[in-house]
Amino acid sequence: MVKMAGNNSYTIVEYFGGDDGYRCGYCKNEKGNFSHGMWSHTMTVQDYQDLIDRGWRRSGKYVYKPILKKTCCPQYTIRCHALKFQPSKSHKKILKKLNKFISKGELPPGDGEPMDSVCEEAGPREPTEVCQPEMKCAAIEDVQQDVTDCPAVAEVQKEVADVKPTGSETSQNDAASVSDSRTSSVAPKAGMGADPKRPPCRKAKDVRKERRLQKEQIRQVDGVPPTNPTPTPNNQSKTLEEFISESLPDNSSHCLEFRRFLCDSPLEAEHSPDGPEVGYGSFHQQYWLDGRIVAVGVIDILPTCVSSVYLYYHPDFASLSLGSYSALREIAFTRQLQKQSPKLLYYYLGFYIHSCPKMRYKGQYRPSDLLCPETYVWVPIERCILQLDNSRYARFNQDLDAGDARALKDVGRVMVLYRRTVMPYAAYIRKHKGPTDETVVEQYASLVGQDCAERILLYRS
Repeated sequence: MVKMAGNNSYTIVEYFGGDDGYRCGYCKNEKGNFSHGMWSHTMTVQDYQDLIDRGWRRSGKYVYKPILKKTCCPQYTIRCHALKFQPSKSHKKILKKLNKFISKGELPPGDGEPMDSVCEEAGPREPTEVCQPEMKCAAIEDVQQDVTDCPAVAEVQKEVADVKPTGSETSQNDAASVSDSRTSSVAPKAGMGADPKRPPCRKAKDVRKERRLQKEQIRQVDGVPPTNPTPTPNNQSKTLEEFISESLPDNSSHCLEFRRFLCDSPLEAEHSPDGPEVGYGSFHQQYWLDGRIVAVGVIDILPTCVSSVYLYYHPDFASLSLGSYSALREIAFTRQLQKQSPKLLYYYLGFYIHSCPKMRYKGQYRPSDLLCPETYVWVPIERCILQLDNSRYARFNQDLDAGDARALKDVGRVMVLYRRTVMPYAAYIRKHKGPTDETVVEQYASLVGQDCAERILLYRS
């Protein structure tokens, strides 16, 4: 009996293998990137949830799984515990920087975040025309065009180091002093020390505190109640939501709006009684500044997570760190959805690439886990980093006896779509005439796991 999703829809894929190397978008190695790939004509959200929990990821309708032992820059699936997340100091700076721009119109200097192209991570191939009207599949597009033309991903938060004074003027003055001391026999006079007629120096913090008290006293004289901020319980710092929803003055220079739309993807839109009100599927999150779109984020809302796909933005606003700002907004959005759907606990940031320093920023969204590439269990990132410092590839699960709980057990139960008919692979072998493809089907099923292999329809011609 065929297993079907709750809305009676199927996932239909074509598997392409992963023998050839492609250009790496991180280290630029022309043939160093290796991944298994498949073209998804249509996909249920539960199937995609199970796939990303086995190291897969989509770029458009192309779904790929890096071969971590072989690829030049191993990519490990990373997730953040959204409910436990606390913004770091750098995250708070980003939120304050954007609020300052909106309220005062001051665009900070700098080039912003470097761009990372997901499009170069996988090597696509041409799909076969398999969609049949009765299967209600998505329209087939050219996979090469879809992957190559997808927008670049703005994902990295690059910390800009404070530039220290060069001290060139000081060096010149010091050199002059040395020269004078050599030509003059008069010893330099001793310093006079602090001027006793002036008040002693005070710390800047004390000065600011005194000014605040003076302002409060003036306000009380004028009949205005004091504006002491309400302390958070147990002296806790501000939450992420408080930073994002911080009130702005009425005369702000700019207006930032946030809109969400359902967008086209292989994922079938679904609704569930215990799911979020917006439903499951792929969405565009649009950032509007004074009536114009400045950024668009693509996310997938899945049964247990919000998965970030990519973000593209207007280059004029690169210095606002919109890539990192959108990640913080999406974490807050995940927390909002969890109130409606208790199982939706995580925010997936895609891949963590320890061998590429500029991509380590994803590890700053704590607490977070990395996916073990052999047993597919989640391991706290702190433990994983210790291993990755010594080796590009690592098995994170320390239990050497543990294995893949959803490993392939019976290739005959793999579901296939053959001549518009759904059948198990064992039945397909009896009907199909021609060379055997069991090796390819076994490889595919071992990568997606036994459970997915019994639900997803693998197209065979």
